[in-house]
Amino acid sequence: MLRLVISRLVSLAVTLLFVSLAIFLILEVLPGDPAAIMLGTAAREDTLAALRQELGLDRPALVRYVEWVGGIVLRGDLGTSITYKMPVSKLVAERMGVTLPLSLLAIVISTLLALPLGVAAAARRDGVVDRAVLVFSQLGVAVPNFWIGLIFILFFSTWLGWFPAGGFPGWDAGIAPALQALLLPAVALALPQAAVLTRVTRSATLEVIGADFVRTARAKGVNQRSTMRRHVVPNALIPVTTILGLQLSFFFGGAILVENVFNLPGLGRLAYQALNQRDLVVIKDIVLIFSGLVIVVNFLVDIGYAILDPRLRSRA
Repeated sequence: MLRLVISRLVSLAVTLLFVSLAIFLILEVLPGDPAAIMLGTAAREDTLAALRQELGLDRPALVRYVEWVGGIVLRGDLGTSITYKMPVSKLVAERMGVTLPLSLLAIVISTLLALPLGVAAAARRDGVVDRAVLVFSQLGVAVPNFWIGLIFILFFSTWLGWFPAGGFPGWDAGIAPALQALLLPAVALALPQAAVLTRVTRSATLEVIGADFVRTARAKGVNQRSTMRRHVVPNALIPVTTILGLQLSFFFGGAILVENVFNLPGLGRLAYQALNQRDLVVIKDIVLIFSGLVIVVNFLVDIGYAILDPRLRSRA
């Protein structure tokens, strides 16, 4: 297990290095003047020259890349935003307090909704529950999360007045108001992924139900409830864990749309604003942070997958 963890950590570090190199090449080295992109083509030449000097664009690309990566690794320095005139690390720390709880809440909602529905549908195959679950999964896959968010605002906020239509009061206002502001966005973010996870859980459970060891357990007189709890569900969780790990990247990416629909001051909205304001310093750092989150989550899923399936440890 230790050897597996070390190998995955090395792979994580190498992947992050290549991701950072790709981001740097796309935003700062490929044809095009970053200063002209940020200030517009109508900017004066002396203004462009001053910005190039401020961003260090007059220095070799390799030097700029090493300083960027070295500043992040050694000092946690993400640079200074051109638009906000403040350290990007401070901006990210403020916005992470919204995006991370939103994504975690969406993950919890999706998992708690998908696993019981998938198992129940498989246990009652071709029954009413199974058909209802299949309809839910088809609708969830077809409907985008931002449209679900708009419907939630119209119904739960405008008509019923149960939840705020947008904004975030901050954690200083209390846990209850903050969670109330995040609940609708989290559900809107979770439902499409819950639909996919439900179908995967159903398929994985049906496959395990048809396995020989399950039929043997039933032949020995073990009732269906005990068979599902002790034999079927633990083995069905192995492929489900893989899909759940892949879905986590969609939660972080989907937060960009959902945060803009609900006007939440998170990383997704910061990325959208930086893109509109052509703040390449912020864009570069946020893309690296989102990529890093996805890579770290996949690393944790690999470890969890190895814990669930001992065969992976023996192969490693």
